[in-house]
Amino acid sequence: MIRTAPVLALAAVLALAACATPESRIRVALTDAGLPKQTASCMADRMVDKLSVGQLIKLQRISKATDKGLRNLTLREFGDLVRRAGDPEILAITTRAGLSCAVLGG
Repeated sequence: MIRTAPVLALAAVLALAACATPESRIRVALTDAGLPKQTASCMADRMVDKLSVGQLIKLQRISKATDKGLRNLTLREFGDLVRRAGDPEILAITTRAGLSCAVLGG
């Protein structure tokens, strides 16, 4: 017989993990692209509810196309990378998040 409490606890843990995953994936994609960790965290927090799964995948592809080991990217350089990806909605979302973080010091 399956005990209900452990099953519910496991379901709650999995649900919480699923909720945290998109933001952490965005943060990792942004840092992999070369943005400083503080900036990436700030932007991921603002972008998490605005990107679709497909857009998240595109963002991860953008991050893999950079020379991340060489230097940190500026927001402007990152914006240029996103612009070249050809998705105006991702560009708008990342631009708004980047400007907000720059103004607020995030």
